Amino acid sequence: MYVISRRVLSKDSYALNPKAASIMLLGRVIARRVLFGEKYVTLRCLITETEAYFGANDPASRAVREGDLKNTMCGSVGRALVYGVHANWLFNVVAHEPGECGAILVRSCEPLEGIEVMMSFRRTRLLKNLTVGPGRLTKALLIDKSFHKRELYVKRYGLWIEEGASISLKEVESSKRVGVTRDLEDNLRFYIRFNQFVSKRTKAF
Repeated sequence: MYVISRRVLSKDSYALNPKAASIMLLGRVIARRVLFGEKYVTLRCLITETEAYFGANDPASRAVREGDLKNTMCGSVGRALVYGVHANWLFNVVAHEPGECGAILVRSCEPLEGIEVMMSFRRTRLLKNLTVGPGRLTKALLIDKSFHKRELYVKRYGLWIEEGASISLKEVESSKRVGVTRDLEDNLRFYIRFNQFVSKRTKAF
């Protein structure tokens, strides 16, 4: 059982290189305020799986090509980076050291609050894969392109990240990034070991 903090994660927390930021984000909580029926509810989901992406030296990064995505990755930290792949929205968090580029793809999370609402958005009754995988996650939390470039350290846009739970390094497993053919040498995918809300595991688990 996790001890959860609802304090909003500060902007300075994202001023890390993408690899360190990917690990830092494990255990943090995505909070999403939505209108459901006639009232507003807040959905919460604990981040369980992330992938780090660097700048132009990373062949799998969106920063390889000039344009809005690169500019966003190289811009102010703590903002959402949202783009579409195969009819799905992917939710990323801009994180990098000063003068660098980088973003973290949030691949999976563990539903904490508003599970029935998430199931309604996903049109499923299955809990085990409700928010497992980046496309399912954004559908369950109703995250789309409208959140692109929005600051995640304020609540005004209805999407923010909270401090959440403390995850020790002993609880973190790593692997190569999923579906990446030209990868960097380091493992850049991270997940909470033994957490059931993870898309893929190493063979040892």
